[in-house]
Amino acid sequence: QVQLVESGGGLVQAGGSLRLSCAVSGLPFSSYYMGWFRQAPGKEREFVAVISGSGGSTDYADSVKGRLTISRHNAKNTVYLQMNSLKPEDTAVYYCNAGLLLSRSSSAYAFWGQGTQVTVSS
Repeated sequence: QVQLVESGGGLVQAGGSLRLSCAVSGLPFSSYYMGWFRQAPGKEREFVAVISGSGGSTDYADSVKGRLTISRHNAKNTVYLQMNSLKPEDTAVYYCNAGLLLSRSSSAYAFWGQGTQVTVSS
């Protein structure tokens, strides 16, 4: 059974930082691209970042480049999203996901976590 469990969300002031984690079980972790998406109230789910199985390739949404950093620790089956210089518009539920392609499309990811709330106050 594949499980993706996010943690690390919370309430932070604008300009602050958070680190999200996603612990993965039930699949060959290093063989999968791992991504983060987010969904704000009343908006569609949007791509945030993705990392290749080896960690050697990454891609970011333009809105988060230079502020958010995706990384992974294959020995721990965990992917991270370091979030710095947070803005109120970063407020959303953040989801991690696993797929076999480096893609910005949510349809490319077969497995999803339950999400963790990030709220940035102004």
